[in-house]
Amino acid sequence: MKEQTNNYLAEAPIGQLMRKFSVPCILSLLVSSLYNIVDQIFIGRGVGYLGNGATNVVFPITIIALAAALMIGDGCAAFLSICQGKKDTESAHQSVGNTVILLIFSSLLLLVLFIVFRGRILSAFGATENNIVYAQDYFNVIIAGIPFFIFTNGMNSVIRADGSPKFAMISTLIGCVINLILDPVAIFVLHWGVTGAALATIAGQIVSAILAVYYLFHTKSFTLRKNSFRIRKTLLARILPLGVSSLLTQLSIVVIMGVMNTTLVKYGALSKYGADIPMTVVGIVMKVFQIVIAFVVGIAAGCQPIVGFNYGAGNGTRVKQIYKTMIMAEAVIGIIATLAFELFPVQIISLFGSENELYNEFAALAFRIFLSTILLCCIQKATSIFLQSLGKPVMSMTLSLLRDFVLSVPLILLLPRSFGSGVMGPLYSAPVADIISLIVAAVMMHGVLKKLDKHTTVPFSAENPDFV
Repeated sequence: MKEQTNNYLAEAPIGQLMRKFSVPCILSLLVSSLYNIVDQIFIGRGVGYLGNGATNVVFPITIIALAAALMIGDGCAAFLSICQGKKDTESAHQSVGNTVILLIFSSLLLLVLFIVFRGRILSAFGATENNIVYAQDYFNVIIAGIPFFIFTNGMNSVIRADGSPKFAMISTLIGCVINLILDPVAIFVLHWGVTGAALATIAGQIVSAILAVYYLFHTKSFTLRKNSFRIRKTLLARILPLGVSSLLTQLSIVVIMGVMNTTLVKYGALSKYGADIPMTVVGIVMKVFQIVIAFVVGIAAGCQPIVGFNYGAGNGTRVKQIYKTMIMAEAVIGIIATLAFELFPVQIISLFGSENELYNEFAALAFRIFLSTILLCCIQKATSIFLQSLGKPVMSMTLSLLRDFVLSVPLILLLPRSFGSGVMGPLYSAPVADIISLIVAAVMMHGVLKKLDKHTTVPFSAENPDFV
């Protein structure tokens, strides 16, 4: 038999395991975030801030695609880790086969929907009369890479759960390097503008997807067979709920960006900043925020195989220790990010091109206000992923929805009415949402941690409702 056990997840020092799994995961997610950051930097310098505004308009479709990929991939990864802890190799290979089919189907479905509803999508995410042409050019090309993007990101979660975080990192890194090389060539040498930036992006995505397919023939803890790809409804009913939290986290970003963009365009037009500056700046702030979240999610998602395996094996005390170590690491990330955004906002925004004084003024305010409580956000998001790793989709989903949808969206719409200049109101939505959601997360985790000391494994059954 080819299948290998991952018993070292229950025996090796926690710090050592976190470095082994989280560092490659962080780098993989960081590189994924850099796809858009690299485009923003080169477009900002080669096309201007209207070009950057256009990529901000299109950016939500990338998030929608990532949401689908992570719902399926993270759900499978959590399920696979628990299967490994329970020594259930049969369900392991079947879950991965079903995941491959779902990733392919969902990518093709989204591609069709994006093509059909292009006009409505661009309008919904804040396209203005100044950037609409750029947005259409970027959109028309970037959607061609959606199937490759979804497959790569979904499979990377599975690859990490299979014990190969370095492979997931390398495949993503290769794609980003290709994008990094082709971006300046397409923009500054060939003068293809935003279209060239989009072509460079999908070229990298295609190569990463090919590497993910290669890995399916070189797995560690399971072997894919013909019957792995037969859709099993009972199995999907176990997998997909575990990925709902990841889905909602990403979709909430889309909703927030859509509401944020339209609100900033509306109130920005009535302010000294105009409609385009606030929307462009906050779009960049959100993408920089995603870099920090790459570290946060990377640490938590890197811990997912460790948490899932030990929880599946009934070692609740060790799971509790993993959570405490993880939160300490997340707090360090949050403190460093807070200092950077409060002390160096102008220097950060200047990476994306030099504009006028009004642009820089609003950028400094956006970083210092919108991201002022990012430390609290880091802890809350890590907790949500930890609950997902324990096979508690309802609790994980509740935390994701609370911060990123239930609180943020109404606050973006309501707070502008409380400020003399309405354009400032949306910037305060994140701090208020972070404070409230962290309080809820603390109350929730108090009960979960108390139960972990008493947790022991239960006999495995694919039909056992207590399996996850």
